[in-house]
Amino acid sequence: MAMSRPIAVVALMLAVASSFGCAGRTGADGRGALWRKASPTSAAPELQRVNTLLADLAERLRPGLVHVRVRRAAGSEAAGEEPGEPRRSTGSGFVIDPSGLIVTNAHVVEGAESIQVRLSDGRRFAGNLVGRDTRVDLALIKIQNATNLTVLPLGDSNRLRVGEFVLALGHPFGLEQSVSFGIVSRKGAPLTVAAPGFDFIQTDAAINPGNSGGPLVNMAGEVIGVNSMAARNGSIGFAIPSNLVQQLVPQLATKGRVEWGWLGVSIGEVTEADLERLKLREPRGVLVRDVMPGEPAERGGVRANDVIVEFDGAALEGPRDLQRAVSTTPVGKRVRVTVLRDGRETEVEVTVGLYQERETPRPERPRPPPPPDEPQPDAPRPDAPKEPTE
Repeated sequence: MAMSRPIAVVALMLAVASSFGCAGRTGADGRGALWRKASPTSAAPELQRVNTLLADLAERLRPGLVHVRVRRAAGSEAAGEEPGEPRRSTGSGFVIDPSGLIVTNAHVVEGAESIQVRLSDGRRFAGNLVGRDTRVDLALIKIQNATNLTVLPLGDSNRLRVGEFVLALGHPFGLEQSVSFGIVSRKGAPLTVAAPGFDFIQTDAAINPGNSGGPLVNMAGEVIGVNSMAARNGSIGFAIPSNLVQQLVPQLATKGRVEWGWLGVSIGEVTEADLERLKLREPRGVLVRDVMPGEPAERGGVRANDVIVEFDGAALEGPRDLQRAVSTTPVGKRVRVTVLRDGRETEVEVTVGLYQERETPRPERPRPPPPPDEPQPDAPRPDAPKEPTE
């Protein structure tokens, strides 16, 4: 007896489905495959080219990255160490010269009794501390008798633009040869840094504990920053600009330290509210809030409530301009300083002094935690002063 048309169609569909089921791959329990195997495909040509270029760039840079392991001296209070805490720490660095010179952060090697440097190929060397500057958080170490070193070139950080792609290399949490990708988010000073007015590089490329001292690299393969600190929530990080590194490394190599210029004044912005009191026409220059007794500014005739508008021939718009100008002026140089005093312009001469670390008293009890977006290095560093000083 012939089947009706609807029944015949259903029977045909069941037969086809059965044949596909028999041909398909089955699992251990006889059921169908638990996943779908991808067919050979490739990304769009443009994306594939970007992927290849980034991977090639990271592979080319990694040999210049080093892992820095530090053992701190017994009883050291470096990095805010508490009794019973482990006295070993790790960080990152990178080779800048074939002789074995390596850049890292000052807080990475703080209180170091011994330093070990491991290269990307697994070779290990004892590291010697050549120089260290805590104001900018930069250090220079050297390894001996190391051959075939890969040197990472330093680029021009002044040409860096917000929005550019960057790679952050390092050894976060002790993980080896890590690379993260992001952009330059901003150029400006982090909240906790008392550095002398220089614009640090802010990035959203992941910078975690252990990344400190590693390179921040542009798409040309040039180091444009040294990773230094990150916000507690890990969303943003900061790097020391490469141009500042180039300026400081020669002093670290020859003197073991950086000699920063110093005036001895507490400074601030000139606001609209200050105009009438100071007899000014516009809010420009740098307001001297206080002059430290016996320091270069007082000896040169600078007074509280003076507004500095020019330093050594350079016009000043705000406090950061003065900080940069003073800090980079050779110690002992006599410079002309133009100030507005009671609305009148006058000149004084000041001999730039030597900046020295001012010790911060240790708190008797724990202080409340900082805001979640406050940048912090891998190891705690002294807080910045509430008001800028130079």
